[in-house]
Amino acid sequence: MATPDFSLNLPYITADLPGIGGQLRAEPDHFVVEELPLYEPQGDGPHLYVNVTKVGLTTKDVQKQLEQLFGLRSGDVGFAGMKDKQARTTQTFSIPIELANEQNVDAITRRLEQNLPVTLNWVKRHRNKLKTGHLLGNRFHITVTDSPLEPTQMLANAQAIVQRLRTDGAPNFFGVQRFGDRGHNIERGYALLTGSQRIKDRWLRRFLVSSYQSYLCNCYLARRLATVGFARLLLGDVAKKYKTGGIFTVEDVAAEQPRYAAQEISFTAPLFGAKMRSAEAEAGQLEEAILAESGVSIKQFQAARMDGTRRLGRLLVPDLAVQIDSAALQASGQTDTSVTENPAKGSMIVTFTLPKGAFATTIMREVMKVDMLNAPNEDLDE
Repeated sequence: MATPDFSLNLPYITADLPGIGGQLRAEPDHFVVEELPLYEPQGDGPHLYVNVTKVGLTTKDVQKQLEQLFGLRSGDVGFAGMKDKQARTTQTFSIPIELANEQNVDAITRRLEQNLPVTLNWVKRHRNKLKTGHLLGNRFHITVTDSPLEPTQMLANAQAIVQRLRTDGAPNFFGVQRFGDRGHNIERGYALLTGSQRIKDRWLRRFLVSSYQSYLCNCYLARRLATVGFARLLLGDVAKKYKTGGIFTVEDVAAEQPRYAAQEISFTAPLFGAKMRSAEAEAGQLEEAILAESGVSIKQFQAARMDGTRRLGRLLVPDLAVQIDSAALQASGQTDTSVTENPAKGSMIVTFTLPKGAFATTIMREVMKVDMLNAPNEDLDE
């Protein structure tokens, strides 16, 4: 069987609105990420939560350094989500005090300050280890540089896109960074599922198959956007409540559509697997078509021990905002005083918050309208 042609091209929900162009993440300080915790440390317990700001280090780098510093085993230090190397990121790690060579919190703090190449923000005790997924999401402060547009035009373009995204939300696409160079991870994941390739490394095998899952999820969202649009629910959708996370099947579209329009609920997209809850009726037909065209089956996902799940289909970005260089505004006759002071010349600042597992480049591609195939890696918090 010939390998399918895996296209990484995705539609825009703001396709009729011109972007601002420019460059993403010219330097680490242009991509600032702050982890939003699921809960706050309680001040007592056998684990020490350590909040740091790092540059030029992956999450795994910091985890390994902490384990070596305190003589811990691999995996003893916990964290909630992966954060990228080429960025300024703030996140929390947990250290099991009872296993560390030094159990005095003040002494541990001094060792951290003296030996870890990060900025130490705070340390607090808590009762459990920090585990993957123990976060609400991430807050982003991103600088776009080298836009070819004049400041006033750049601002006008960006504000039009911001208004549309605030109103309609955005498809929760996986970023192309997840798929490797020219989609190589997708090809390898497909080869593993169809039996034309074997890999002994369990972690790598699962990662590559999950890349193919993610690709099919993107295909579903792209097909939905192209065929039925993004403004309405479908009969049989598996919907999710934004506030509580509750899941239910849409049996009456007329009754649920007002809740969708009010941004109370969203449809979900499939991450195919043996235990995934399937959509029904019209929504089920759409995802069945995607799977039928994929060249793989649920049985093959089951053989690969991939349970599957469902992913929020629509991202909400009510706090999405843009700002440009105040000097550039003044030079063009504007007097907007809300802009940041002294950003890079010709730059725009974009700020927003996303839930865990969502990619910032999903929003930035709409604002910029540039090729994201060469975007730096952006690790997933799932």
